[in-house]
Amino acid sequence: MQTVLIIEDERDLAELVSFHLEQEGFRSIIASDGATGLSEAKRLHPDLVLLDLMLPGMMGTEICRILKGSEQTAGIPVIMLTAKGEEIDRVVGFEMGADDYVVKPFSTRELMLRVRAVLRRKGDASPASTVITLGELSIDTLRHLVTVAGAEVVLTSTEYKLLMNLAERVGRVQSREILLQNVWGYNYFGDTRTVDTHLTRLRTKLGPAGDLIRTVRGFGYKLELS
Repeated sequence: MQTVLIIEDERDLAELVSFHLEQEGFRSIIASDGATGLSEAKRLHPDLVLLDLMLPGMMGTEICRILKGSEQTAGIPVIMLTAKGEEIDRVVGFEMGADDYVVKPFSTRELMLRVRAVLRRKGDASPASTVITLGELSIDTLRHLVTVAGAEVVLTSTEYKLLMNLAERVGRVQSREILLQNVWGYNYFGDTRTVDTHLTRLRTKLGPAGDLIRTVRGFGYKLELS
């Protein structure tokens, strides 16, 4: 049974979501404030986190940043639940590493579909054990472990998926639109600047190996050996 952690301070909403999750066969746990939610995520390592943006004590974006920045929790998918629906709010959420973004009020039916879609993408991203080696860059696809010259590089789940999309298509140019579709899914509605932001951060984290990611002006990106 997969576990979903709900970090939401609106008790009625949290209990409603919890009820529908359990009807769908999930185990659900509720945390009503940011600090408790972050602690529970680290302790339980749930299969997915439903995270409210506006929380007492700690903003949802900060919780997402901490989870995605830690090796132990970076692989946990996060769906943000928020009353903020402006494009800039969605972009900030995705830049913090969120896997999806649902604006309140939402239908529980839609939310359940989003939950299953994100979990399915997580499952699809777990191939048989193999290591991709590109110069000093090494990607263990089973352990989701990235190293450069033997030193581990900690990536968020979004950064890892971006890297894998490029590494599995070495030498082939990927447009920003294709990267948005492959990494964020069909239900992501935002502009392509968030791809540029993530690629800049990914290059920085990879250090010297970041030069393997080439910008193709006016189109997108490719990963290519020198």
